[in-house]
Amino acid sequence: MKFALSRGCLTDDEAAAVTTFLHGQESLNLTAAANATSWDNKILQVELLQPNKSDALAYLNSGSVAPDRYARVVVRFGATLEPYIREYQVGPLPVSSAKLAFLDSIYNKGRGYQRFYNADPEALQAFVDGIGAQVADITKALLNATVIGAPNDTMAIAGSTPEIHDGQKIFQWNEFYLLHTGACFDEDILPTGLMFKADITGRDPSQWSVLAWQYNGVFYESEDAFRQAFNSTGFVRPGPNRDGDWACTDYNNDPFPHDTLNPPVPVQPDGTRFALDEEEKYVEWSMLDPLFLGILQVPMLIIAEVDFSFYLSSSRDLGIQLHNVVYKGERIIYELGLQEAVAHYASSSDPFQASNAYLDSEYGFGVTAYQLVSGFDCPAYATYLNTSFYSGETTHTHPSSICMFEFDTGYPIQRHTAPSYVSVSKNIMFVVRSVSTVGNYDYMFDYEFYLDGSIHVTVRASGYIQASFWASNMGNQDGFHIHDNLAGSLHDHVLNYKLDLDVAGTANSLVKSALVPTSQVYPWSNGRTINTMQYERTFIASENDAKLNWDSNNAVMYSVVNQDAPNKYGEYRGFKLMPGKNSLVIQNSTTLGNSVNWATHHLYAVQQKDTEPHSAYPYNGWDPNEPVVDFNKFFDGESLDQEDIVIYFNLGMHHIPDTSDLPNTVFTSAQSSMIIAPQNYLLGDPSRSTIHQTRINVVSGNVTDVLTFGAKQPTCSLDLSVTAPNLQSFVGEIYIGKYPYEPDAQMLGNPGDGTDTGVP
Repeated sequence: MKFALSRGCLTDDEAAAVTTFLHGQESLNLTAAANATSWDNKILQVELLQPNKSDALAYLNSGSVAPDRYARVVVRFGATLEPYIREYQVGPLPVSSAKLAFLDSIYNKGRGYQRFYNADPEALQAFVDGIGAQVADITKALLNATVIGAPNDTMAIAGSTPEIHDGQKIFQWNEFYLLHTGACFDEDILPTGLMFKADITGRDPSQWSVLAWQYNGVFYESEDAFRQAFNSTGFVRPGPNRDGDWACTDYNNDPFPHDTLNPPVPVQPDGTRFALDEEEKYVEWSMLDPLFLGILQVPMLIIAEVDFSFYLSSSRDLGIQLHNVVYKGERIIYELGLQEAVAHYASSSDPFQASNAYLDSEYGFGVTAYQLVSGFDCPAYATYLNTSFYSGETTHTHPSSICMFEFDTGYPIQRHTAPSYVSVSKNIMFVVRSVSTVGNYDYMFDYEFYLDGSIHVTVRASGYIQASFWASNMGNQDGFHIHDNLAGSLHDHVLNYKLDLDVAGTANSLVKSALVPTSQVYPWSNGRTINTMQYERTFIASENDAKLNWDSNNAVMYSVVNQDAPNKYGEYRGFKLMPGKNSLVIQNSTTLGNSVNWATHHLYAVQQKDTEPHSAYPYNGWDPNEPVVDFNKFFDGESLDQEDIVIYFNLGMHHIPDTSDLPNTVFTSAQSSMIIAPQNYLLGDPSRSTIHQTRINVVSGNVTDVLTFGAKQPTCSLDLSVTAPNLQSFVGEIYIGKYPYEPDAQMLGNPGDGTDTGVP
């Protein structure tokens, strides 16, 4: 239980106290978030600062004093011509003895500081609305729509992300999108192909200007040139992408055969078979007596060796993370969780799409992890946890935004048919799940635990694609033509994870295991050359060789092992990494520069340092070539021979959208995973401990006996109403103000209400 004392999150009272403390610091010159404009200084974020691993391990392993608790604080300084954000730490907590200090040690830029160049969103909105009004005659004629900043606008203007840095200048491409007219928010697939490039350098809107226009794939160097073409004979007017049933996710009245019959539903005949301490977010899952496990909903600390136990945390930036994962009584993972995700677009004919590359932790995976829909996102019997985060001097709670459940995978974990029997075992997994809706995409994050001791990390993507306009002069190099005037915009999804494995302690090594072709004459081959394969094992000696890509034939595997802890057969105990792989196709991204150096390879290994807790930083995209965390700087040639090693790996998808992505991309094809599995860690397959297996003995074609190993088939009748979810219980947002602090003034809202995403 003590691990949670240094993890988790700030309490409501602590967050309120830190907020009040910060407003008392004259040097910060803060304005309350509710009253702040873009020209004020305000608090963006307050959360618990993770302790150093060295301090946490001393506490966990030897019972030393618990690490002091500190708050991590992000302040946005807008009251200057060169706005920036600054990181601070406040502590030790409680604030009665706290001090304010810069938080610099964990950022290899040298300080927790980042300039930003789009500091005035209200002014920028007024600017682009003014451009819309300036060309309203054209948009009305071309698109039968206008955007002028009025309540009855029928279009919106979207700006490219991040801003384009060219020397001292800041540019942005902006495209006109039709607003939805039906029941679904489907603007992302209603582009018009009309866009303009703006110079938005500095904070004086009177100095901003439009530099160029493009429509239907034709580039114009000025508005006058665009107007002249528009008024000319032969100007091509393909028309807009119109909203309609094709763009909505609702039932389309084209039923599947038999779809009016209820599909199969999963049930828990004996109730929950895992233990949860909801306050500490501590979980245990075991194959011990399920009757005993089902009795308790608190940690079973009297059990010396459960199969898996771990702590959960959730942050505004990164969503859920796992800590102190213990397997069979030994810690195997200190930390496992998402670090960053990029959706990087490309186009030869569409400069708006070509300029877009989203670093999603800026928007926040915790901010966008809303309540899960029981019976759809998770089985109706799942156990749910709330998550909370701080935004805009308010603590937000998302009810039931994490679910946990056991599930029969539908295929056995083991089976074998012999001449006189068949043996088969059920494959039951334990799942921790959340879903984050970051803009147009919904990311489903799963951590799956299996009876064989393996952990599967899986991400799936659904939601609306950010489509581009199918221009009259468009070639197939930009993807498929998928609707009337719609193209599937090419893009990569890459999601970076941190995996801090500790195999039998922190002194570990990285092994490359390869199957290689060979031609050999063996003593038994009578002089004949045998073309075959053999196993080769090499150790990755240092960080210089630890930027790795998976073999194209999957004939290479990497493992983290402990050379000082061999098993009884002399083989090193460890965990192997089996790929779902992805990295950016784009090399040396001109859009994101040094902020995505974690996305160039499939897998990385570095020596653990307390000063390098994360491979990325949520606001790296604000100044891509001068990121607060540059992952390349982690690689300074240090040894990986029996050192504390941290693995970073990438998941994701190369996405060439086609007609099957309309109206939404589906999870079944857009997914990627990594398997972390024992390698010589135990002396056999641990799934043999489950009683949920059978052996059917056969003699002369007749079953002589059936072994069930003590498992009893459920025989009681089932009220199927217990499998029906309560869909009326959905709650979007619960939030409590922290300045002034009114703990009893709880407010309810739709998803995203009252949230300051941290974007300027």
